[in-house]
Amino acid sequence: MLADPAYLGNSPDAGGESLFEPHFWAARGELIGAGAGRGAVWFIASGSRSWVLRHYRRGGFMARISLDRYLWSGESRVRAFAEYRLLARLVRHGLPVPVPVAARYRRDGMSYRCDLIMLRIADAVPLSSLLAEAALSESAWRAIGATIARLHRSGVDHADLNAHNILLDRNDAVSIIDFDRARVRGRGAWATRNLHRLRHSLTKVSREWPSDRFPPAAWASLLAGYESYGLDGAPPL
Repeated sequence: MLADPAYLGNSPDAGGESLFEPHFWAARGELIGAGAGRGAVWFIASGSRSWVLRHYRRGGFMARISLDRYLWSGESRVRAFAEYRLLARLVRHGLPVPVPVAARYRRDGMSYRCDLIMLRIADAVPLSSLLAEAALSESAWRAIGATIARLHRSGVDHADLNAHNILLDRNDAVSIIDFDRARVRGRGAWATRNLHRLRHSLTKVSREWPSDRFPPAAWASLLAGYESYGLDGAPPL
């Protein structure tokens, strides 16, 4: 298990396996909800703590073979550990990502399951949920673009940048989540692929919504924010 004692503190069963079990928190009345998406996500409120518990699940064709088991290839390749370490690195550099609290894996022969606990980002709502309710301002779109540029300037290749993994709070402060399979790398075409993936996601989720939710001007504003941040002169983390 990986953990940051500063965040575990006097948590019940601090350092124990129960932290990663939804039924443990449910029995205490501290499981306050669950999230949607490919992974299994639960929200925990325990005292002053506000956490997100994520159980890693497969998507696509591989989910038909195993919903949540991954091939064991050594502890250094455990997906929850990789995401924990990357998030800790990004947090140290001041990037707007979740703060990792703890990660664990459970090995069974040549396969394993894994989980990750993070601090919940206060008052933040997925971009997809916001757009389902109303159009965003030009400044919000520009803020999204600038935040993505911050990640790219630091060499962060997000493997699944989409409308569900971008969060905004009530002040339009932007955060990015879900860094499973993300990595830090040198400059390359991957940055453009990230943007193409996001545009495809926005086009897909907005298909049934009013035309003002994702008009061409919205993407233009996002790109303007991205380009205004500037990508030259800064090496990867």
